[in-house]
Amino acid sequence: MDRLTSMVVFVKAAELGSFSAAARAVGLSAPMVGKHVLFLEERLGAPLLRRTTRRQSLTDLGRIYYERCKRVLAEAEAADAVAAEQLGEAYGRLRVTAPVLFGRKCIAPVLISLAHQHPRLELEMSFTDRLTDLLAGDYDLAVRNGVPPDSPDIMARRVFRQEMVVCAAPAYLAAKGAPGALAELGGHEAILYSRSGYSRGWIFPRGDEDRPVEISPRSRVRLDDLDAIVEAAEAGHGLAWLPLWLVRERLERGTLQRVLEDHPGLVIESHALWLRTPHLPPRIRVAVDALVEALPALTRTGAV
Repeated sequence: MDRLTSMVVFVKAAELGSFSAAARAVGLSAPMVGKHVLFLEERLGAPLLRRTTRRQSLTDLGRIYYERCKRVLAEAEAADAVAAEQLGEAYGRLRVTAPVLFGRKCIAPVLISLAHQHPRLELEMSFTDRLTDLLAGDYDLAVRNGVPPDSPDIMARRVFRQEMVVCAAPAYLAAKGAPGALAELGGHEAILYSRSGYSRGWIFPRGDEDRPVEISPRSRVRLDDLDAIVEAAEAGHGLAWLPLWLVRERLERGTLQRVLEDHPGLVIESHALWLRTPHLPPRIRVAVDALVEALPALTRTGAV
């Protein structure tokens, strides 16, 4: 067996606490994970893991060997990264997490296209609105909306600026009229985003130094899915506050119309996050570059 591969498997088994979890992480069967660990143990002449029917733990030697293996693997990854960077090639497995809707509709198409351009690049994506701890080692790259974490271990680069807009169906505006000022929102029905009983207000900037104003419009319809809010707005059930990238095509087609255009919408910044490392793997670098280049086109339109 290849010793470096066995080290990778052993480190995963130690970190995840079971052969089955390690098998899922590295794409092997649980028995094969056991063979890799056994290979190392036989080579060293001592056990690395204590295994019972209920739990698994590192031996004293296992703890020392685990730390050394992590250093060896980090150096091997850095060596590969230096070589690949010289060749300009992105390769290996890229594990990415992103918010559900933004990830599925915006991030995934860019990275899938990138994987097609780089035959040695493997892409794994997970869509979740929960915050993910990059330090846990489950992902190489995270895309998150809002202020990036203030951590010396995490690098961040802005990849997109999401402008929020207020819009409604032409039929609704014909019946209710279009609000011309923020104060007029109180006279309209709104479709709000709500999760776990909390409805998010609509936020509008008021200048570089003034604090933004947050408005909670009257609403009888609250949904926890932005696609559902778009559909409800198109059906004429009220005003909606949505990302421009999500409604751009509907604004172009005229099934939704933008209102309050004299009030600049809130801009939510999206960042790519990755762990600080002496040598950035090419797969991460080219992924971030691809997002920076492609995502701004999501809001380029002559209709708004």
